[in-house]
Amino acid sequence: MVLQVNIHNNYPHLVLMAKGITKVFLDIPDETFMELLPTFNIVILSSGHWFAKQSVYILDNNIVGGQLWWPKNAGKMKVNNIDAFGISVETAMAAIANHPNFTGLAIVRSYSPDHYEGGAWNTGGSCTGKVMPVNEVVRNGFTDVMHEKQTMGFQRAVEKSENGRSKLRLMDITEGFGYRPDGHPGPYRSLDPNKITKRGPHGEPPPQDCLHWCMPGPVDTWNEILLEVIRREFEGA
Repeated sequence: MVLQVNIHNNYPHLVLMAKGITKVFLDIPDETFMELLPTFNIVILSSGHWFAKQSVYILDNNIVGGQLWWPKNAGKMKVNNIDAFGISVETAMAAIANHPNFTGLAIVRSYSPDHYEGGAWNTGGSCTGKVMPVNEVVRNGFTDVMHEKQTMGFQRAVEKSENGRSKLRLMDITEGFGYRPDGHPGPYRSLDPNKITKRGPHGEPPPQDCLHWCMPGPVDTWNEILLEVIRREFEGA
């Protein structure tokens, strides 16, 4: 059996707080996930973008930080949202690597790059006209640091593996697919036949999606890479 998981609402252990704030235990893996883990041969995990939600971070039973939430009189946060992501990746991966009854394979797909230029998704950013691969990646500082935290957390989890043979594999697509802004639906995500697809008279971009991957090309390649990782694991390189 194959399990695919997006690490956001369920791993590590999350519990809803009052008024919609999510309580994130950075060092405790989700009990239900860990219970079900041995029933799968292959687990595919992706994470990052949906980590950004209103949350309070708890480490060693202490509130250490938050995202879109922090009391004004609480002083300086010990753990910000980026560091919290790295800690949570390490927690999740180490728990999988050291699960005594999981004998399968866990493949982590790295942080997915977006291609908003001139702003974020809600501040006028766009990828209008990106219909071909590009020759140069437009650097995104947040993508770079989230990718760094993810890979560092992954590597630390590998080093913590107790069985001598890691059950973890990293499928790193972040840098390579920074060259593929043409893989996003852009303004064509909407099914409205009267949707706006071109810039306005003052250069304003149309509503669009430069994050998800819906066009042919990149995600097809991800599937090919994924199948090759699995083939090498079970058939030999």
